[in-house]
Amino acid sequence: MKIAAPRETAAGERRVALTPDAVRILARDDIEVVIESGAGIAAGFPDAAYEKAGAAVSGLDAVLSADAVAVVRGSPELFARLDPACVLVGMLNPLGHPETARALADRKLTSFAMELMPRITRAQSMDALSSQANLAGYRAVLVAAAGMGKAFPMMVTAAGTISPAKVLVLGAGVAGLQAIATARRLGAIIEAFDVRPAVKEQVESLGARFVELDLETEGAEDAGGYAKAQSEEFLQKQREQLGQRVAASDVVITTALVPGQPAPLLVEEAAVRAMRPGSIVVDLAAETGGNCAVTRADEVVDLDGVRVLGPTNLPSEVALDASRMYARNIITFVQHLVTEGALALDLEDEITAGALLTHGGEVANERVRGLLEGGS
Repeated sequence: MKIAAPRETAAGERRVALTPDAVRILARDDIEVVIESGAGIAAGFPDAAYEKAGAAVSGLDAVLSADAVAVVRGSPELFARLDPACVLVGMLNPLGHPETARALADRKLTSFAMELMPRITRAQSMDALSSQANLAGYRAVLVAAAGMGKAFPMMVTAAGTISPAKVLVLGAGVAGLQAIATARRLGAIIEAFDVRPAVKEQVESLGARFVELDLETEGAEDAGGYAKAQSEEFLQKQREQLGQRVAASDVVITTALVPGQPAPLLVEEAAVRAMRPGSIVVDLAAETGGNCAVTRADEVVDLDGVRVLGPTNLPSEVALDASRMYARNIITFVQHLVTEGALALDLEDEITAGALLTHGGEVANERVRGLLEGGS
């Protein structure tokens, strides 16, 4: 079997789907690897490193002729050139852009979306959403610390005492928990809120104070561990109660997402205007509309001296480690699909069936089909 990784062409994308370490691991299972020349340079992996690991470095045509193609995000132009016999694996954004699934089905491609990976114990090492969210949460704190005119830790000096920064993290999923841990390491005082009461223990174990609001949150978590969408009445009460805490914070990091739906609005414009000038909001939900009312994707909005950042691809800013983690997710999943050196798709298997996006000219995932048909 032969698997290939092309050079990513999306603006600002520095990650690569397979790394030299991944090449060595796949070789143990008699899986050949082809890398498009230059694919890993932006992430810190030159062609020579791939060749030393045993990969063939070639042009795009050789990539397109592989049995399987692994991408970070890929592109419509690349997908249009793939042979229907090829298996595509990558972050295909099926819930945010289901039209991609329709195009892949029309091409009769078998594709697997890493975002659809079941949240079960057996699939933890394949969970690309979590691996990349970890780095997004980490990077969000560093971006805030670098851009704020205040130090994070308390400092006692001969010139006086500097009080620690106050950080508020909204959403205590993987990205939020990593943001808490990173801010704590930098010496900040942290509060965190999540609509799911079950995460309180995790928040407190990292040294943050869990914010409890006067809201009915029973049933706020779905079977996969994600937050459920809430009513507008619920969200309005939530925004009102969070407003004071937002205003008192030096840094607000928002991470709340509902898969396949617009991000819930948590921070109103009035709350941002009430923050001290020089404060920063980093909105990790910017790609799906943002948790903050003034967020604009990939822009910096200045509101009365408070800056609201809407980055949509923070993992790419730490591309070397992001690529290593993502490549490990990919190869673990590929090894799951391979038997004796050849692809053997068991569509009855929970992991294989769960991640399957398109197969046999059809969109295989029920939720994505619903989105294409106009459902929720």
